[in-house]
Amino acid sequence: MSDNSVDPSGNTEAFRAFQAAPPEQPTPAASKTPLIIIGAVVAVVLIGLVVWLAS
Repeated sequence: MSDNSVDPSGNTEAFRAFQAAPPEQPTPAASKTPLIIIGAVVAVVLIGLVVWLAS
């Protein structure tokens, strides 16, 4: 009885394509610096608003 499934490791062309493929690189995480800067600016504006309203 013949086996209908083909073993990809037995296929030289598929193995060479696997070896030639570049390894997948993980995507770098997004920088949080803009978020920190915006948060600091909002905090300064809110503190200035509170000081202005209190005087």
